[in-house]
Amino acid sequence: MNYLKTRPNRFIYVHTPTHGSWLNLIETYFSKIARTFLKHIRVVSTDELRERILKGIEETNAEPVIHRWKNFDFDMQNT
Repeated sequence: MNYLKTRPNRFIYVHTPTHGSWLNLIETYFSKIARTFLKHIRVVSTDELRERILKGIEETNAEPVIHRWKNFDFDMQNT
């Protein structure tokens, strides 16, 4: 920490909360899949289900939304 203090503005510390982990993002994405393009569907085969899932992922990737972590008050001196 002392060395980093001699290099101001070189590094930006980003505090990622454990309650907002990447796993939560994945769970949210699967929930979105279930609520949107898999809701109330009937398929005759696993191949058709696979095609629908891949088409939905393709549509999602066509207009990506970048997740930005929210800023938290985190004091580096108290670590």
